[in-house]
Amino acid sequence: MSERKLRSREVVEGAERGAQRALLASVGVSKKNLSKPFIGVVNTYNGMHAGHVHLNGLAELVIEGINAAGGLPFEFGTIALCDGIAQGHVGMHYVLPSREIIADSIELTAQAHRLDGLVMLGSCDKIVPGMLMAANRLNIPSLLVTGGPMKPGKYDGKSRALYELREAAAQLKRGKMTETQFEDFEKKVTQGPGSCAMMGTANTMCILTEVLGLSLPGCATAHAVDETKAFIARESGKRIVEMVHEDLKPRDLMTEKAFQNALTVCMAIGGSTNTLLHLPAIAAESGIKITPDDFEEASKKTPLIIKAKPSGPHTLYDVDAAGGVPVILKELAPLLDMTQKTANGTTLEESVQNVENLNPEVIRPLKDAYSDQGSLAILKGNLAPNGCVVKQGAVVDAMKLHTGPARVFDNQEEAIDAIMNEEIRKGDVIVIRYEGPRGGPGMREMLGATSVLMGAGLGDSVALVTDGRFSGSTRGPCIGHVSPEAAAGGPIALVEDGDLITIDIVNRSITLHVEDEELKKRKQNWVPKEPKIKDGMLRRYASNVSSADKGAILQA
Repeated sequence: MSERKLRSREVVEGAERGAQRALLASVGVSKKNLSKPFIGVVNTYNGMHAGHVHLNGLAELVIEGINAAGGLPFEFGTIALCDGIAQGHVGMHYVLPSREIIADSIELTAQAHRLDGLVMLGSCDKIVPGMLMAANRLNIPSLLVTGGPMKPGKYDGKSRALYELREAAAQLKRGKMTETQFEDFEKKVTQGPGSCAMMGTANTMCILTEVLGLSLPGCATAHAVDETKAFIARESGKRIVEMVHEDLKPRDLMTEKAFQNALTVCMAIGGSTNTLLHLPAIAAESGIKITPDDFEEASKKTPLIIKAKPSGPHTLYDVDAAGGVPVILKELAPLLDMTQKTANGTTLEESVQNVENLNPEVIRPLKDAYSDQGSLAILKGNLAPNGCVVKQGAVVDAMKLHTGPARVFDNQEEAIDAIMNEEIRKGDVIVIRYEGPRGGPGMREMLGATSVLMGAGLGDSVALVTDGRFSGSTRGPCIGHVSPEAAAGGPIALVEDGDLITIDIVNRSITLHVEDEELKKRKQNWVPKEPKIKDGMLRRYASNVSSADKGAILQA
């Protein structure tokens, strides 16, 4: 055992800590166990959340592992919101802000109780990033056990994911699908617990957690109901005790080069646009700066080797069967710093020596990549001086250069109504504004609008531009994170119906065809809109949140 003094000794050593020892005895801790490392088990179980409903069982296995390795486990909880449940109503305003609450709550508990290490269990979009923020902020030995994807649904003989049901809703309303067909689809699209079966934000961030060294190899794509996940949970409990004795901390793993590896992997796997919010926020906790330009640089030099839903036909089940993150790392090795450490303390290079790609069609070698660039593209221009993002791997070639008239809406609901009422024509550019971090507030996902757009058959002919964000399941010519946002007086606030907008993904530009003098006049007459929600925590959030291009983090 290391001679290094554990943080938990501050709680239990000395006569003046008798009251603390008595309180611990009241929860069943015997005096002989007080010398063990105190390990927090952060369980984000939520009975209303498919990605988290199974975590109690995994937490028990983590606790078994901690006990077996000579640690003292203390389980506590924090919140976990489901983006899917929050879609389409006021609830979506609260989801991105929950990331900060998760990070803060873990910090508060770990610091107040002087925990020596943490194992955190979570699966989904804001939970995993919040946990990584907390780990980097606290810098005490930490591991994540990501809950794993759900098994893909089957409908009409094909593997399906949840976003396809949302698109089907538009087909139902337009008479292109019957009620019976829709109900059948609804019954079959999900298959038990786990994160949604696609390369959305949840699974993207779980993969990047493994790349950063904060979860054990194989964890990210091991499915929620797979015995491998149970094994990894128990091993994570054992490993965290070893990490405490080794004093192996998050900042030893999440180095600047490790974040560069994560950017590269994100581009190669068709990762979510929401990583533009999460990776900068995680890195900022240790003073590492990641900008949209870093994403663009990584994308330009990284071939796309995975096309999973929504960008292609494969599912996370296919990716796991091909070998998961270890195979991804091996195929990308020439582009990565393979000297970076894994959670086991070995290098990435050592960890993939005996790995074999079991399906090169699902995880393609670099020489057989889908394209020579990665999944995301950062566009800049007079409509988005600080940048915006599009998942270029999910855009048809015909829409990679598009000019069309603006159809302007000040919230998502108005845009959805226009699409459903067949008021949007081929060639239009839908502009949805006042949906950014401050203006939303909370930077809602525009999944409702993108789903009905695709379901209406307009995904190959109509673009959507917003200062809001998108679900990781979004596909088509959808440009998000326009910065500065409308609420901050960004140029998107000055767009009028009929203004021509050109989107040029190949040349990374987005142009509003309005003369500078005219824009100056419009700016002089511009009046900020009142926030949609003016009370509660969202009032505080809107007052302190940074812009999307800086990660939508709370500023001091």
